[in-house]
Amino acid sequence: MAKKKAVDLFGDDDQIESQSEFEVLLNASSAPTQGLVPGDRFRGEVLAVSGQEAFISTGTPTDAMMPLAQNSNSEPPAVGDFVDVVVVRSNDSGILVKPFGARGGDMDADSLEEAFEMELAVEGLVLEAVKGGFRVKIQEQKAFCPISQMDWRVTQAEDYVGRKYKFLITKFERGRDLVVSRRKLLTEERAAVESEFLKTDQVGEIFSGQIFRLEKYGAFIRLDNGIEGLIPISELSWSRIGHPQEVVHLDQTVQVKLMRSEESEGRLKLSFSLKQGGSVVDPWATLENDFPMGKVCEGTVENKESFGLFINLGLGVTGLLPKSSWRDATDDVAYDSKRKGDKVLVKVNQIDLAARRLSLSVPGNEDDVQWRDHQKSMDSSTSGKFGSMADLFKGIKGS
Repeated sequence: MAKKKAVDLFGDDDQIESQSEFEVLLNASSAPTQGLVPGDRFRGEVLAVSGQEAFISTGTPTDAMMPLAQNSNSEPPAVGDFVDVVVVRSNDSGILVKPFGARGGDMDADSLEEAFEMELAVEGLVLEAVKGGFRVKIQEQKAFCPISQMDWRVTQAEDYVGRKYKFLITKFERGRDLVVSRRKLLTEERAAVESEFLKTDQVGEIFSGQIFRLEKYGAFIRLDNGIEGLIPISELSWSRIGHPQEVVHLDQTVQVKLMRSEESEGRLKLSFSLKQGGSVVDPWATLENDFPMGKVCEGTVENKESFGLFINLGLGVTGLLPKSSWRDATDDVAYDSKRKGDKVLVKVNQIDLAARRLSLSVPGNEDDVQWRDHQKSMDSSTSGKFGSMADLFKGIKGS
């Protein structure tokens, strides 16, 4: 039997229900995070701007506060604008955010502690190079920057002394020296540049950059915009090389062609070609002038196969000398004994520019073959006559 609900004669139930709803709203308002944690990124509407602060909607009962950049050339956001922000702090005291990508900005923090918490860039003067890094002066306080965190690659530490740079504070303890990093800031800036690069630049475009690292498998290049990529060893020269240092050297400025662009594990991977970028002349562009049909030249055996010899004529040009071309030559044994690195005389027989193929032959081989064919023809046509004359001489000798 169902139990009847008691009638509320004095309205206490309504009061209890209203109080319950109020507690729910109170609890919601006292939980500012609402799932937001430092590092979260979202787009919010600017609700108000007061002095050097803007208040951003978070989609929760608690709005976020965003300090505005001081001494900045950019216009501050206006009420009604939507901005991309990152959560810096989210606790009982409120939600603190900063513009997405603000690490590379020119925002001056009111204090070093605030700059540390909000990961804002601060300006510092490099005072001196010391063991393992640099002493940096930031807002009348000394900081230490490890040498590995000053730049992508430091060759001359003295080049940085006396210069001002933007840094990120990576370690903050009151009463002690700060630890800062410039490379971390460069990494963030490069990430933003890479994102823009993917949107605007296409495969096949030509770029200028500087060689900053050499490996056995290729050379690494840093473009003028700071983006890095690899030039595979096969794309450094039109001819085969054993090491990139045969073609390029460190700090050399070259032009390259973008061959492949892809994003993997949050990093942009680029592959370039030096030989197609204009820094290296394509030998096939002038092949018909350098090696015209019928020209006899000396080459080097690059590889030996069962069907013939691959002969390198220099300047990145390699042709095939088929085995059939020396089979009827007078010195065919000499060609059979050729090995990699041996010199050999060849004649340009056929050029296929579209397929980038060059067919070679043995110099004078055609004349030798024609003579042999002519000799065989003469032998077959006169064999009967010589036989009859021999018989005739036999008859005369016998008489």
